[in-house]
Amino acid sequence: MSTLRDLVEEHTALRRGDIDHLHRIAGEWQLLSDLSFADLLLWVPVDDEGGFLCVAQVRPTTAPTAYQDDQVGRIVGGPEVAHLDIAYREGRIWREGDPVWYGDTPARHEAIPVRLRSADGEGGEVIAVVGRDTNLSTARTPSQLELNYLTTADDLAQMTSDGTFPPRRHPGETTSAPRVGDGLVRLDAGGKVTYASPNAQSAYRRMGFAAHLVGEDLSVLIKRLADDPLEGTDAANRVLASLRGEAPARKEVDARGATVLHRALPLMPAGVPIGSLVLVRDITEVRRRDRALITKDATIREIHHRVKNNLQTVAALLRLQARRVGIPAARAALEESVRRVASIALVHETLSMSSDEAVEFDGIVDKVAGAATEVASTEVSVRMRREGSFGVLPAEIATSLVMVLNELLLNAAEHGFDGDGDRAGEPEVVVAVHRFRKQLHVTVADNGRGLPPDFDADKGGRLGLQIVKALATGELRGTIELRNRAEGGTEAVLVVPLGKGRTSDA
Repeated sequence: MSTLRDLVEEHTALRRGDIDHLHRIAGEWQLLSDLSFADLLLWVPVDDEGGFLCVAQVRPTTAPTAYQDDQVGRIVGGPEVAHLDIAYREGRIWREGDPVWYGDTPARHEAIPVRLRSADGEGGEVIAVVGRDTNLSTARTPSQLELNYLTTADDLAQMTSDGTFPPRRHPGETTSAPRVGDGLVRLDAGGKVTYASPNAQSAYRRMGFAAHLVGEDLSVLIKRLADDPLEGTDAANRVLASLRGEAPARKEVDARGATVLHRALPLMPAGVPIGSLVLVRDITEVRRRDRALITKDATIREIHHRVKNNLQTVAALLRLQARRVGIPAARAALEESVRRVASIALVHETLSMSSDEAVEFDGIVDKVAGAATEVASTEVSVRMRREGSFGVLPAEIATSLVMVLNELLLNAAEHGFDGDGDRAGEPEVVVAVHRFRKQLHVTVADNGRGLPPDFDADKGGRLGLQIVKALATGELRGTIELRNRAEGGTEAVLVVPLGKGRTSDA
């Protein structure tokens, strides 16, 4: 299905600013639909003969829909859109006419012209029409809540016709929450509450106000209830701003352990400020969970930080012990252990600064490669570089993978070059990586002397290679292959599954 912008650009000559305004309408009109208990359809004229194209549709959450089928993309003309044509040409809200039938569903038609105000604030031309179609099959005597909803809907419909609704969205606000069902408070021009829905009343009860809201000055009440005086003053000022015709950003208010989100919208049909609409939502549990997650994340990061410190302490003790050992083989074994512990500490150091159990692995590989060139006991200077990006890896993969790469890089630097200088090009080790079908393919290649003729990775071998094989096939659940390169040197090819369950497709 084409998007609103695609449909408008394909079938009309509306300008970019006009289309942006239609997007704002579609982003906010769930509010108008719920208040109206009606479906809203956004129509744009597509020819000179009175045809209209439906480019967006929204159904109410407060009432049954009038349309079981989606209307977007439908082009209609003739008597069926006479009410849309009148609203478009005359620039007024159309409410006349008898109910119509959609199959077995009776519905009432209304048409609201959509204007885009000019830069100087004057009312602009009509660019589209909102059809407001109400399912009449469940019509009944409206309650006080429904009457207030419908009155407010009519005010917003007039503001849509005037070009003052919807307001421009504030930076950082991605949704129009809270919604009608979360809680609605209507204020008169003086800021006094004329109506509060049951959910709105419950939200303020959570904040510590047990009396009924009707008759209260809402800005004064918010300022009195808020735990933080500055926060309360800010929220109160935003309510007052809405009474002056402004549309301030949403604001959370904390009071007595509860958190309530407020959104104030001006009510100014025909340009006359008559009060404001304040939508409220009790988000206490949402913020409690947010704080719990933040605490959990901080605890996990602290654990990784302490693990990193402990590993560095172990490495320091092993290094101190190596200096006191007189047997060269024992000293070399201890120094290798130091490097292995240090490589794991690198992962935990990165995790201690991350907001989740995942790490940007490229920086870790670069550090391990740099350390390998410094500590490798070789007579030649070996250059190491990386091709491709590992990206973000989960901790369970990163910890084992860094040990494997540490062993492979050290092995390539120490045993891949004999120091005789008789080779093509500068001594080099390349770590190449790419992702393919939910697998991580890593190759560690050197341009050294290659594997000896009698080499068999499955039989004996050095401890480092045994560690590599055990981690690659066990912890990483992947495969590892060591082989000679056709152009000379050695390469280790590692394949690690990344998908759910991490079972290899190979």
